[in-house]
Amino acid sequence: MKIIYKISLFIALICFASGKLSAQCGGGRYLSPIFSADNVTSNIQYGSNVTYTNTPQNLLLDVYQPTGDAALLRPLIIMAHGGSFLFGSKTGTDVVPLCHDFAKMGYVVASIDYRLGITGIPVGTPDSVGATESVIRGVHDGKAAVRFFRKSAAQGNPYKVDTNQIYFAGVSAGAIIAIHMAYLDEMSEYPSWVDSSHAGLSGGLEGVSGNPGYSSDVKAIVNICGAIRDTSWIHAGDEPICSFHGTNDQTVPYGSATIYLLGTYPILRVDGSSSIAARVNHMGIENCFDIYWGQDHVPEVSNAQYYDTTRVIMRNFLAHFVCGYQLECTYANTVGIENLSGNDDVLIYPNPAGNQLSVIGYQLSEKAEVTIYNTLGELVFKSVIRNSKFEINISDFLNGIYFIQLKSGEKASTYKIAVQH
Repeated sequence: MKIIYKISLFIALICFASGKLSAQCGGGRYLSPIFSADNVTSNIQYGSNVTYTNTPQNLLLDVYQPTGDAALLRPLIIMAHGGSFLFGSKTGTDVVPLCHDFAKMGYVVASIDYRLGITGIPVGTPDSVGATESVIRGVHDGKAAVRFFRKSAAQGNPYKVDTNQIYFAGVSAGAIIAIHMAYLDEMSEYPSWVDSSHAGLSGGLEGVSGNPGYSSDVKAIVNICGAIRDTSWIHAGDEPICSFHGTNDQTVPYGSATIYLLGTYPILRVDGSSSIAARVNHMGIENCFDIYWGQDHVPEVSNAQYYDTTRVIMRNFLAHFVCGYQLECTYANTVGIENLSGNDDVLIYPNPAGNQLSVIGYQLSEKAEVTIYNTLGELVFKSVIRNSKFEINISDFLNGIYFIQLKSGEKASTYKIAVQH
């Protein structure tokens, strides 16, 4: 009887996992680095335009793809680097780690270069006109990158991109681009002081950086320490947003305040992530906002703990749209914990789990047994528990998907978890 039960459980688990994989979700995809490596194709031209000095520039991007991925369609994340619209590149340390990590989760990720430079730097004094025009150039380039992938999808889809699942993420200046791509979407909002006859600014909201005739719409955006000129541009029904920002940010204001270029030149008043969060909440737009309490600008670039938090919450946010998981904006969470038994009284976290797995709330009728199986149906852990809250050491587990069964008397509950060291 025990043999029959174990075989039945194994078959049920494998069938469940296979069904989820056929939908390209489940199995840890988009939640865990299920691919051990990714490959990068560098310096792909996605458009061209002229800089603020009227110098022609080819616009390039790098594409990160999971190595050995057999999926025919994958969601795309386009990443834009920071650098005050003066510095930075698609190979910067502010974006490359995220590109690698999300590619290993199963995404296609593109890191883009965009036109840099602001009138008044290095000769003269920068002002609100020159700074705003640099943002518009970046927005035009970002939209051209989105259109590039829709165009390539229509011409054979070499990057296997699901054009219904395109997301745009940015850090600092790149986040400012992402935010304005999403919310500066009406000509009535277009800054009156921007002169479209200036170099590289023609084309209205869309610009002329390349790939006309294709949509530049994205499904959602990620804002890491960015800002918008005016939150009144955000309307009900606009794109969802996931934001991160330090309360002591001296580069891009956390709330609404004057932004200083290079910490020296007062440019104009902008609305930072805190003000954006208030607006999108008021408009009923889905969003996450993680606050870096007491931190300055982009702490995730140099601090592993902040990077990990950023990656996990960004992962949760995107998986909500890609896979339909419940929106979870906290780090310690149950995103991806799939309950196979229908019992909802247990909290298992974190997921993916690293070295320790916590279980809270399991109601014991008597002493209980916990067992964990891998996807081959092999028993990898077994123990007796006597408390409704306990921890399991999984430091010696291999990365991957596991099924944890809790059994007390006649009651049995099974959950699907992921392990990521």
